Amino acid sequence: MYRLYIANKNYSSWSLRPWLLMRELGIGFEERLLRFGVAEDWQGYRQIAPSGKVPCLVDDALSVWDSLAITEYLAERHAGVWPLESQARAWARSAASEMHSGFAVLRQRCSMSCGVRIRLKEFPPALESDIGRLGSLWSDGLRRFGGPYLAGRAFTAVDAFFAPVAFRVQTYALTLDAAAAAYVARLLALPSMQRWYREALAERFRDEPHEQEMPVLGVVENDFRAH
Repeated sequence: MYRLYIANKNYSSWSLRPWLLMRELGIGFEERLLRFGVAEDWQGYRQIAPSGKVPCLVDDALSVWDSLAITEYLAERHAGVWPLESQARAWARSAASEMHSGFAVLRQRCSMSCGVRIRLKEFPPALESDIGRLGSLWSDGLRRFGGPYLAGRAFTAVDAFFAPVAFRVQTYALTLDAAAAAYVARLLALPSMQRWYREALAERFRDEPHEQEMPVLGVVENDFRAH
């Protein structure tokens, strides 16, 4: 069985992508959770993942690191990771790659923390631009392929790549157009997303760098995590 190494569910947006994809597609795996900032959790991890970062998928003696590489590895072995139709598949790969390498201001200004609600102190034009691009990209996919997911009727990897954004929208109350907001609601309602969220709320470990970042970004108005 696959082993998937991830970090704290409250914070780790990169870990969410393959975790959610595998859960939604029914691909079995054993979860290994490493806590940010806890040295003993990460001791020897570079022998598993050369980058020293999560996520990492282990299949027997083979390690596959980085969420995009994991996705492509799974696509070679399991149906449904990418859309079957070639145009939808090309669009989905392009959109997922854009998320993987882009939206830098959104990442910086709205880091993932599932269990809190934050009112941003500043909303610079570059963040507005990232959010506007999200809306236009999602609307394009939903219009082209008919929804309810970005590349058609089925949940695929492109949806998994944007799932962390859904949590960011919830945390920071980001304003989207009606179609994009409805898409976020569909992602948040997925059983696997709800499971991730419950488990994120139940985590009691706090990573100080992440926690110190939050009041810099905005005002923490609610914290729903276990204490």
